[in-house]
Amino acid sequence: MSGHSKWSTIKRRKGAEDAKRGKIFTRLARDITMAAREGGGDENSNPRLKLAIVKARQANMPKDNIERAIKRGTGELEGANAIEEITYEAYGPEGIAFIIEVMTDNKNRTLAEVKHAINRGGGSLAASGSVAWQFTQKGYLTVKSEGKDFEELFMVAAEAGADDVSEEDDMFIIYTPREKYGAVAQALADAGYETDESELQWKPQNETQVSNEKAISNLRLIEMLEELDDVQDHLVLTQAPPP
Repeated sequence: MSGHSKWSTIKRRKGAEDAKRGKIFTRLARDITMAAREGGGDENSNPRLKLAIVKARQANMPKDNIERAIKRGTGELEGANAIEEITYEAYGPEGIAFIIEVMTDNKNRTLAEVKHAINRGGGSLAASGSVAWQFTQKGYLTVKSEGKDFEELFMVAAEAGADDVSEEDDMFIIYTPREKYGAVAQALADAGYETDESELQWKPQNETQVSNEKAISNLRLIEMLEELDDVQDHLVLTQAPPP
């Protein structure tokens, strides 16, 4: 029995890992498709696509999957027009504000799943605009600092339109206005800098400390939302007045 039990555990673990990998690949493929749909299939002239492909490779996504996702975006394969990018706004337990970004080919299904998770987690879906005003969307890029000169990177990023560059631990952190994100990413690439992370983020205008109990209840809701296939890699939240 112990041998059977051990094998069952291994099979369950492998199944969970495969499911997780499949979910990650689905999210990455949608991001690649949307990037190709918006800016074309040439990664050298499409910074968003280039960064999406880098993330996919870092996750060991097969080359065939990446190529199919690009072709869907450029119209060589069907499927791109069915994908929509949607942003939901919500309140978590005790008035914490959430912004939830999704990519979906079935917005009715996704809305139902997001609502269900929020309700289970003790939160409530909010009206459009009631939460977003508390955030500013920024480009976010990081570059490993080892062997690189801060002043040189600063000048490259600033001249391309970055509005904040800092050094934390072993990373340079670059923030850009939303509309300058692509230009800064391309300028860094042209100058030979390899980005470690790169994405558009919703940055809270104000941050505040919360109690452990409040943090734990909201983390549970985050976990529920991140289990949904259509929810993208990151959620953002901030303290907010109760709805």
